[in-house]
Amino acid sequence: MEGIRIENYGSLGSICLGKVYSQLNKKNKALGNFITIIGPSGTGKSTLADAFGFIADCLDKGVEEACDLKNRGGYERLISQGSSGPIKFELYYKETSNSSPITYELMIGLDEKKRPYVQEERLRQRMPNERYGKPPFILNLRAGEGYAYIGNKSGEKEGGGVEGDPNDRRPVNLSDNRKLGIATYGAMSEYTRIVDFIKFLKSWYLCYFSPDSAREEQMAAPQPYLNRTGSNINNVAHYMFREDKNAFKKILNDIQQKIRGIKSIDTDETIDKRVVLRFFENGFSEPFYWTRMSDGTLKLFAYYLLLHELSPRELVFIEEPENGLYHQHLFDLARELKKIAGTGFQKQLFVTTHSPFFVNALSAEDVWVLEKNENGFSSIKRAAEYEFVKEMVAENVTLGDLWYSQYFG
Repeated sequence: MEGIRIENYGSLGSICLGKVYSQLNKKNKALGNFITIIGPSGTGKSTLADAFGFIADCLDKGVEEACDLKNRGGYERLISQGSSGPIKFELYYKETSNSSPITYELMIGLDEKKRPYVQEERLRQRMPNERYGKPPFILNLRAGEGYAYIGNKSGEKEGGGVEGDPNDRRPVNLSDNRKLGIATYGAMSEYTRIVDFIKFLKSWYLCYFSPDSAREEQMAAPQPYLNRTGSNINNVAHYMFREDKNAFKKILNDIQQKIRGIKSIDTDETIDKRVVLRFFENGFSEPFYWTRMSDGTLKLFAYYLLLHELSPRELVFIEEPENGLYHQHLFDLARELKKIAGTGFQKQLFVTTHSPFFVNALSAEDVWVLEKNENGFSSIKRAAEYEFVKEMVAENVTLGDLWYSQYFG
């Protein structure tokens, strides 16, 4: 994702991270693979993380249910105070370095019965081999009605009319305008560009890891991905063990080298053929099973396991990884997260943090700073945009120490 714009979502009255279609004239720099968001308590970090979760919930559950999930309290509590709406999101996404960007716009308002609904929903992308001009719409809906385009060679011009083959246009009249149009048409193979975009949205992972959840007895079958709380951590280990034992052993060896005090990690098999994790600590001859490990060790293990997924999810959002972790682990964790994120199009990581130790491992381009304006709403900009920050980092002053010393933020 090269950029995201959010309007009227709680304290996020109007913010933009990176590059989006509606602000191309500002020549904003695209987001990288590793994005860390910092700022004092109350500046909107949790709201920003929840905005990602809200988009995912809208896709999965519909907008009305998404407004009530996770203690959001309904549309009236989500909408920014003093705003008449609607809540707006704009995503700017590239599948590969050579593909044309996709812009997705979602606007959520209240209908005549004061129920949340999809007021407008648009998806646009340039035709193959086109480099200039306004990209046509491949989905353009108002209150669930409009047009969608099959294949990848036609679309709707911004002023009206069809670009490409008119036979590729299909009328849309959704029976429920509280559901996203992309959820319906992304399930039909002939709408190839919508299908590609849906794959990206469905690959999002919002991490709410809970050590208590991870210690629960896990009886389900092997599973390829950690769930949001990490309550299936052994099921994921079982899956990785089953798919490729040698590769999984290498992963465990790599992880144990990064967790201080752990001599080795391996697996054990129960009578009913479940795979469970064993941790060998320095100074002890007998192993400890995962249920007896400290919160910090379990969290670190879960984060590193997440980063070694056999089929990585494209976007991962982690809130405050420092909670429950020894501060000397945080520099190493940040460095490893950035390394795993890499530079290609396979994985993108978003992290919120209060820890200067975590930030010390990062560059000024990696870090975004949330602040509260006088009107109570949040603003955001890269750390590199603050005066003197880039110069001081170039002189080997660490970014987290600058932040802690209040040179910015």
